[in-house]
Amino acid sequence: MEIKTTNERMYALLVLFDMHTSFYSKAISGITTRDAHNRLNTKANHVSWLAGSLVEQRYELANMLGIPGNQAAHNLFENHQGIIENATYPPLSEFNEDWDKISPLLRDALMNVTDAKLNEQIDMGSEKMSSYDLIAFIIYREANCIGQIALWRRLLGYEAIKYD
Repeated sequence: MEIKTTNERMYALLVLFDMHTSFYSKAISGITTRDAHNRLNTKANHVSWLAGSLVEQRYELANMLGIPGNQAAHNLFENHQGIIENATYPPLSEFNEDWDKISPLLRDALMNVTDAKLNEQIDMGSEKMSSYDLIAFIIYREANCIGQIALWRRLLGYEAIKYD
């Protein structure tokens, strides 16, 4: 996929964004709803929470860049809430549908983001950061969460993620 950004700072981030867009669907592929909720008797976030939090994060970033909307399971993730004990999260296919819906819209917004927007300061409460720094962190977090899902695949007895 060709990458032509209006801001050269975004090129490398978009390369990663495109990788994550593809890896996400591959990471959750074939995992049953039961397994997606399995925490293997730990306090670790299960696959359903990881998958849904990634979708929520893309929608939040899209909102920041002027694209309105929320994922279908927004109420389970709003305000950056952690995993809700004993909650039944939607099937991974629902998260994947929302991922597929927001990703091309967000990609377009990231390709066309202006210097002014990237330089905007965001008050995070205890610190301030630029929009660019927040975007970079979010794309880093995507890699982290997809990696966790890839590990869960192996721990739950699934084939490793396919990167083809």
